[in-house]
Amino acid sequence: MKTRTTAAVTAALLAASGAAALPAAASPPPKVSDTLDLTMLATTDLHGRVASWDYFRDAPYSDAAGDRVGLASVASVVDEVRAEVGDDRLLVVDNGDALQGTPLSYYYAVQEPVDETGAVHPMAAAYDAIGYDAQVVGNHEFNYGLDLLDAYTEDVGFPVLGANVLDAATGEPALAPYTLVRKHVKGHKPVTVGVLGLTTPGSAIWDKANVEGRLEFQDMAEAARTWVPRVRAAGADVVVVLSHSGTGASSYDESVAPPENASDVIARTVPGIDVMVVGHTHLDRPSQVVTNEVTGEDVLLTQPYRFGSTVSRVDLSLAKVRGRWTVASTSATAIRTKDYPESQEVLDLVGEQHRTTVDYVNQVVATSAQELSAATSRYEDTPIIDFIQQVQTDTVDAALDGTAYADLPVLSVAAPFSRTAVFPAGDVSVKDIAGLYVYDNTLQAVAMTGAQVKDYLEYSNRYFATVPAGGTFDPARDTAAGGTPDYNLDLLSGVRYEVDLSQPVGSRVESLTLADGTPLAADAEVVVAVNNYRRSGGGGFPHVASAPVVHDEQQEIRQLLIDWAQDRGAIDPADFWDESWWLTVDGERVSG
Repeated sequence: MKTRTTAAVTAALLAASGAAALPAAASPPPKVSDTLDLTMLATTDLHGRVASWDYFRDAPYSDAAGDRVGLASVASVVDEVRAEVGDDRLLVVDNGDALQGTPLSYYYAVQEPVDETGAVHPMAAAYDAIGYDAQVVGNHEFNYGLDLLDAYTEDVGFPVLGANVLDAATGEPALAPYTLVRKHVKGHKPVTVGVLGLTTPGSAIWDKANVEGRLEFQDMAEAARTWVPRVRAAGADVVVVLSHSGTGASSYDESVAPPENASDVIARTVPGIDVMVVGHTHLDRPSQVVTNEVTGEDVLLTQPYRFGSTVSRVDLSLAKVRGRWTVASTSATAIRTKDYPESQEVLDLVGEQHRTTVDYVNQVVATSAQELSAATSRYEDTPIIDFIQQVQTDTVDAALDGTAYADLPVLSVAAPFSRTAVFPAGDVSVKDIAGLYVYDNTLQAVAMTGAQVKDYLEYSNRYFATVPAGGTFDPARDTAAGGTPDYNLDLLSGVRYEVDLSQPVGSRVESLTLADGTPLAADAEVVVAVNNYRRSGGGGFPHVASAPVVHDEQQEIRQLLIDWAQDRGAIDPADFWDESWWLTVDGERVSG
C-alpha cells in the first residue's frame, strides 16, 4: 500500500500553491476536483476457460473450495463494479495465459485452428464482450505457434502487450510494450494510466520450437528499467505493470535464460511503478506490498487466483499535485466469482464453439478391457501410465528406423499429471484420454548415457520424503516432498529400478537395469522419449536439456495417445503394462 497520508497529500497541495502548510489538525481537505478515485479489475491465467465447465468430466466445474471459473463469471463481476464506479473510473486488465488449458482452447488451435479458418477465437470473443483495456502475453500464448497468437491479437479489441518480447532480427519489441488508457471523469482533469506488459523469459525454453530464431525474451527487470521511465515520459500519471511472472526461484537453470519469476525484483528495484499485477504461478495472493529500494515508496502487488476463480479489485486514490495526478494510496481485495452468476451474453457468444468442443471430447475412441485409474500412479507403477509410456516408445522406436540410433534401447519418461484420471471399463472417449494427459506437450527424444539416466532418476525421486529403516511409507505424508508437484515426478519405462526411501536424496535408485535385466552401464547409450517441456529444461532435470535431440516431429502426445487407441480400438493392459519400478524402505517393498 502507498503510505502517504491524507495530511501529507494536503501539505503537498498547499506547498504547490505557495501557501504555508497548516498544522495537520487545521488543514482544510483538498478540493473535490483535486482528488480522484479509480478502480482496476485484474484477472490472470484463465487458461482457455470461458464457461465454468469441466470438459474432462463433461460437467460443471467444481473443486474443493467451491470456486467457479471462467470469463462468463468474471463478466458479472466486471458488470457489477462498472455499475458501481462508472466506466469512466474503471480499468480492466488481464495478465496472460489465455490461449491454452482446456479442450475448448485446444480445439480452436489444433482441430479447427482460427488462424486458418478465420473464426474468432472464443477467448477473444469473451474478453471483448467484457470490455478489457489491455492484456500481456503469458508463456502459454506461444504454445500453438506465432500464427495463432497473431490471429488472436487481431481478434481482440485491445492491445496485447510484451515489452520484453523482442523480434530476433531487429531487437525491437515484437508486441506493443505499453498502452496509455485515458480516463475522463466529469469535473476532473483527465488522468492517464500507463499499462506496461512483461512476461516470463521461460518461453524461450519451453516453446523453443515455436520461437527460436524469431523471438527473444529480455530479462524482465532490465526491460522494466527501460520502459517504466518511457511510460512516464509518454504522459502516464499512474503506472501499472502487468507481470506474467511470479515471485521466487526459477524452474530452470538461470544460466540458460533470465529469471522466470521476477515480479518482486522489479517492484523492489525499478522506481516509478504504482501497481503490479502478478501471475504465472497460480497462487491466490490479492495483496502484497514491496518497498522500492530506490524511492522508499511501497508498490502494491496483486495476484488474482487462476482460471478466473477471483478477480483482483485495486482501488486507487489520486491527488493533484502541481497540476499532475499522483497516487496517494492503493488497496487490493479479491472478488470470488463463485458468488456471481455466469453472464448469459458471454455464454451465448461462445455457445456454438462450446457445443462443438463437448461433442469432440465425447467421441468414443476405444474400449478398455478394465477400469484403469491414475489415483496411485505417484507411488506405484500403474497400467494407465504405462499406456503413455508404450505409445511414446512405439512412436520413437518407429521413427528411429534407418537411423544411427535404430539399435539403441528406447526408454520413455512420463509423469502422473492427474490423480483423478480414469479410463472406465468399456467405452473410452477423447475426454478420458485428455483427462490423463492434460498438457499440450509434443514428443521428442534425446540420446543419453546410463550415468545420465541414473542422475535423472535420482533428481526425480526427490519427490519422496525420507522414510527411516523400519518405518512405514504413507502416501499422504511422504509424497510431494518439499512442495515438489506431481508433474515433476518422472517415471521411466524400458528400465527396471527400485527407489529406497531410507536413503538420502541422490542415492536412492538401486538395481537399475534395462528391461531385459542387463545392468545399465554408466557409458551405455540409450534413447529417451520425453515431452518438449521437460526436454527444454522445465523442472530443472539434469542432462536432458543439453542432450542431443534425435527425434522431434512436433507430434502432440495427447493426440498420439488418441490415435494409438483409435487405431487399435482397444486398450488392454496385457498389451503394455510391465511393472518396472517400485518403492522400498531399506530393501523392503512398500505398498500404499
